[in-house]
Amino acid sequence: MGEIISLTASDGHTLSAYRTGPAEARAGIVVVQEIFGVNHHIRHMCDLIAEAGYAVVSPALFDRLRPGIELGYAPEDIAEGRTLRGQIPDAKAMLDVDAAAAALGARPLGIVGYCWGGTIAWWGATRTTHFKASSCWYGGGIAGTRTETPRCPVQMHFGELDGSIPVSDVETIIAAQPQAQIYIYKGAQHGFGCDERGSFSPPDAALAHERTFAFFAKNLV
Repeated sequence: MGEIISLTASDGHTLSAYRTGPAEARAGIVVVQEIFGVNHHIRHMCDLIAEAGYAVVSPALFDRLRPGIELGYAPEDIAEGRTLRGQIPDAKAMLDVDAAAAALGARPLGIVGYCWGGTIAWWGATRTTHFKASSCWYGGGIAGTRTETPRCPVQMHFGELDGSIPVSDVETIIAAQPQAQIYIYKGAQHGFGCDERGSFSPPDAALAHERTFAFFAKNLV
């Protein structure tokens, strides 16, 4: 459905990105990857968002290390993904987000991210001025940066039984960001929105999608 394009970040780094959705869309969404690259699942999420009428760009953050990294969800993939993510400075990842936002042009923009991307979506709200709404799915780094000040409305989605993001962390985020829409999905685990993982929870994923689309429809005006 989409195509691979090339972006250039402000530091001169060239990266690939997945672009999909109608070129004439009124609003656009930057989709930020998990620690597994812009893989089949992330492209699928982009296509779902595009079907809702948005122009979409998903930057390949791992291109900072080498082009074409796409991982699965086996234990060895998780270990490799964590290692790769640890090699990319946060500021460099944000430059790539900036480039993706620029590629979407002058229209209202939102950002959504999953796992590592959930944290980056939070930083998209706090560290840039590109976005009018940010939806963050199970971002493990949000708790550590929870006192940053968002510049747009923020929505967050967490699983109650996420082994890497305890509910106690979510509670600290709620206390620090009382204005944010923060949802805890009872019985859900990390990655509950990914239909390629054993933790996939169809009802919770559907509800999180419904809330995300309603959130963007309200704020991207």
